[in-house]
Amino acid sequence: MKKIWEKIKNFVIKYQGVPASQKIFFVQQLGVMIRTGISLSAALTTLNKQASSGKFKRILTDVKEEVEKGNLLSKGLERYSKIFGELFINMIKAGETSGKLEEVLKQLYIQMKKDHEIMGKVKGALIYPSIVIVMMCVIGILMMIYVIPSITGIFEEVNAQLPLMTRILISISKFITHNGILTASAAVLLITGFVRFITWPKGKFQFHKLLLKTPIAGKIIVKVNLARLCRTLSSLLKTDIPIVQTFSITSQVLGNMIYRQALEKAKEQIKKGVSIEECLNGYPKLFPPVFLQMVAVGEDTGSLDDILEESAIFYEDEVSQTMSNLPSIIEPVLMVILGIGVAAMAVAVIMPMYSLSQTL
Repeated sequence: MKKIWEKIKNFVIKYQGVPASQKIFFVQQLGVMIRTGISLSAALTTLNKQASSGKFKRILTDVKEEVEKGNLLSKGLERYSKIFGELFINMIKAGETSGKLEEVLKQLYIQMKKDHEIMGKVKGALIYPSIVIVMMCVIGILMMIYVIPSITGIFEEVNAQLPLMTRILISISKFITHNGILTASAAVLLITGFVRFITWPKGKFQFHKLLLKTPIAGKIIVKVNLARLCRTLSSLLKTDIPIVQTFSITSQVLGNMIYRQALEKAKEQIKKGVSIEECLNGYPKLFPPVFLQMVAVGEDTGSLDDILEESAIFYEDEVSQTMSNLPSIIEPVLMVILGIGVAAMAVAVIMPMYSLSQTL
């Protein structure tokens, strides 16, 4: 029984993720311990004991063993690039190479914390509209299954000529109730197909392109990606990582495929000696004039990392404010959609009933 439990436990740990909050805590505490003179091996041992995730405990054990063999911290982390990401590992590597691991860990902590806060605010702001939309769909389906069929019987008894909207509503209701398995299967296939489409590289690219053009979501996506771009570029430039590699790493951090493509193309131009401002100037919808002007000033003055950090703070504040106001922006839109749906259903049901009462 104990062996079976161990196998189950190992299986769960194998596919378990590591929460961002634990990685942030790890970076913060590791920086503090190194600053106070604690050896890297002892610091990893202590952090291992404090980790609550079984997966993270095993990772820290493996990394500590690599360090005790005389290898660098970045070498031990490279085996877990899917957990930590390219940005994390490359910044650690740059800190070890330059002898500024403490400073890099501090910078990495700020980077990860800000990024986690931004994504947390975005997800938090989307909870309310997501719940409303799901409930609207559930109520609509329940109406079609239970309410409309009970009213349909009344109309069929009197054999009256029904309005077009009512006939459509009754037809949809009959199809759902008489073909429940087929309807459920079609819905599952539709959702599965959509998920596969947006995870397929070309489909994901087109979906992200469409999102950028949507009225409300488009502006939010631009601000979120600019905030992450500025913060990441600033953090990497402070660690003296080459500019071409910096753009390559940053492109992988950004969530939107259009931004990723723009940075990949910019990276190739930078290799040829083109300035960053000129590289990004060809994407006015992705990079606003103010951002490009700030980049140009940073390049001219040699303080690009500091200016990008200030820009990151600006866009992070913009995202925070937008996310705070999002429920009040979306609520009227949701109410209008809900009102139209309820009104259409009410008219489809009430109109023939009113006509019947007039004839009786």
